[in-house]
Amino acid sequence: MSDFTLITGGARSGKSTFAEKYAAHFGLPVIYIATAQIFDDEMAQRVKKHRQRRPEHWQVIEEPYAIRHTLENIQNKKAVVLLDCVTLWLSNLLLNALKPSTESSFSETLTSEAEDHILNEVQIVAQLAKEITPPVIMVTNEVGQGIVPENPLARAYRDLAGKANQLLAHQADTLYWIVAGYPVEIKQSGQEILNSLESKGRASQ
Repeated sequence: MSDFTLITGGARSGKSTFAEKYAAHFGLPVIYIATAQIFDDEMAQRVKKHRQRRPEHWQVIEEPYAIRHTLENIQNKKAVVLLDCVTLWLSNLLLNALKPSTESSFSETLTSEAEDHILNEVQIVAQLAKEITPPVIMVTNEVGQGIVPENPLARAYRDLAGKANQLLAHQADTLYWIVAGYPVEIKQSGQEILNSLESKGRASQ
């Protein structure tokens, strides 16, 4: 059974840097799953910085969509798996779900069926991350702490990311929140609070 760690936080909080250090501390070969797709110069620069920071001996798998199959293919490797990042993967899945079947423009509405399909895929990936042999580390973003986005597509993405993060956190053995470069482990204390509330709720029934 794997050791599944989820690392979350805001933009430029130090998530990826911490995740890379955390992956290295296992003393195992690192398999880095990169979910980014390069469509413009800004993303190209972001990817370039990540590549320059990573050790050259790390194995890199560039996979924007098929994370389930990627984990299945490496499920017995003697290595540690680092996926960076979940929210880019979700963005890829979201945009793929909104692709038009004709030459018309992209839809700006995520159907409930499409959302359920994506979240089901997240649930499967979360379960795999917990069950496969290599320790798995995933980096994700908290995107719902700012103002409410002005357009339907951005709101759909925000909601999708929040729901996906909950599914992943539920399966994760360890959950780190990164604040200004400093990690805080939050699952153990959070689980104690939830357990306390549930026991009080049962007692009052």
